[in-house]
Amino acid sequence: MLVAHHLASRILPRYTCKCSRHDFTLPQLFACLCCKELLGRTYRGAEAVLRDAEHWCRAIGMTKVPDHNTLCNAAARLLKCRNVGSLLDQVARWAEQARALGLSSKPFAGDSTHFETRHVSRHYERRCAKARRNLRKRAMKRCCRARTVKRLPKLALGVTCASHLIVSTWVGTGAGSDSPHFEKILFDAWRRVPHKKFTAVFDAGYDGEHNHELARREMGLRSIIPPRIGRPTDKPPPPNSWRGRMRQLLRSKRSRRACGYTQRWQAETVVSMIKRNLGDELRGKTAVSRKREMLLKVLLHDIMIIRRQSEGRDRAGQAPL
Repeated sequence: MLVAHHLASRILPRYTCKCSRHDFTLPQLFACLCCKELLGRTYRGAEAVLRDAEHWCRAIGMTKVPDHNTLCNAAARLLKCRNVGSLLDQVARWAEQARALGLSSKPFAGDSTHFETRHVSRHYERRCAKARRNLRKRAMKRCCRARTVKRLPKLALGVTCASHLIVSTWVGTGAGSDSPHFEKILFDAWRRVPHKKFTAVFDAGYDGEHNHELARREMGLRSIIPPRIGRPTDKPPPPNSWRGRMRQLLRSKRSRRACGYTQRWQAETVVSMIKRNLGDELRGKTAVSRKREMLLKVLLHDIMIIRRQSEGRDRAGQAPL
């Protein structure tokens, strides 16, 4: 909560309006939301936890515990894309001051994942589907599956392989191609970090000649994406295109390691860290609330890494972040 409060104090204003009651500041409410997400509680559960641990509230200057409706309204106001982008800008500045980005030695990686919309395991779903197999028709099953896929929350991340920090993100709903949000993930990271000549590695879901043109010609970056979309594997891409060069660059295990593409797995490591530490299910009932919850998970992941690095710098006798 202290790190979250300190981060929000640098970016967010103290109050939303000069005529409000001024019971809580926006950084204090953001710290409470991070505590709620870390403990995996609902808004009512977070209120109960804060009432039992009033010393947490006193540590960030709160004299009383916010109501669950206050926390819900604060999430709708604070977790907008503009505020989240400003907070990620501050995270990138802190990481640069601590020399933790490491984009000069290791590449920038991107990946996407889906979250569950409820607290039900896949094993339970398979058992239920097996029990209903003789009661439902196949057409109804396909319709139900298609409706479920359209509602899946989707999160795309851009991470630094050296520190596992998330510097860009995109949230949406529904399964589909990863290529449409390639520009946002890469441009936001390129805008935030001071090192403008890093290497960007993505999986085959982002394959496309236009993505290479965007990264190499407009941003001056070195993009590495396997050319596996739109053409049979036995028919190589045209040799005069960027996709043809990717086929030559990634033709062997040794060349993939030499160009840095094997570091792309660090993006999947970050996805695994988020789901193991913060859960792979969302509690929101609407698409908007689920997007806010995914953005909060991204910010909380970076805050946890910053806290761990700050503790390491304190033990080493260095200046804190």
